[in-house]
Amino acid sequence: MNVLVLGIGNLLWADEGFGVRAVEELQRRFEFPDTVRLLDGGTQGIYLVQHIREADAVIVFDAVDYGLPPGALKLVEGDEVPKFLGAKKISLHQTGFQEVLAMAEMLGDQPEHLYLIGVQPVELEDFGGSLRDEVKAQIEPSIAAALAYLKRLGIEPIERETPIDEGETIGCATMTLNRYETERPDEAEAPRLGDARVLDSGNWRGPDDFEAEIDRILSTPMETR
Repeated sequence: MNVLVLGIGNLLWADEGFGVRAVEELQRRFEFPDTVRLLDGGTQGIYLVQHIREADAVIVFDAVDYGLPPGALKLVEGDEVPKFLGAKKISLHQTGFQEVLAMAEMLGDQPEHLYLIGVQPVELEDFGGSLRDEVKAQIEPSIAAALAYLKRLGIEPIERETPIDEGETIGCATMTLNRYETERPDEAEAPRLGDARVLDSGNWRGPDDFEAEIDRILSTPMETR
């Protein structure tokens, strides 16, 4: 059985980076057989379709707005996964990943097993921020959930005697969690919610209805965007 363990999300958008951080930590601490592939899916959306098509089982780590208390962990399996990924869009990658699953099914290569490990974000509107403590605390339980699911599939990864360095994981060496949190500019130097020189100029205005605007963009043919 070929298994894909996938972390999706945007590291630059606070709790949106949960999925990628969880998979980085999973790889840092465990060794896997050749039939299991760990992947930082970032915000690649439909570009992940070939990886999905090649997998018999897919485990997805992601930040998902379930409408639960901030920091809550929720596990979803099988046909329910696409529905929960689209419960409330918090970024474009979720819609993109729903399309990936639909495209794989259309091509006749839908994974037999699908498992979503999702956490309710605490904060998203902190551009350049990192995971909030409540979300970071769910990395350990989310890893335990992934290991338990893999065991159900007959796969038992081996825990490393010494975890590997962050820079040796699938993550980008310049974006490892510790380096990102210690070396990024502070909020005064790099505004997290936009530069006041732009926002106060009167030359920029955000959409009145964000979700309606996202729906409009996604329904517009790519060549006319």
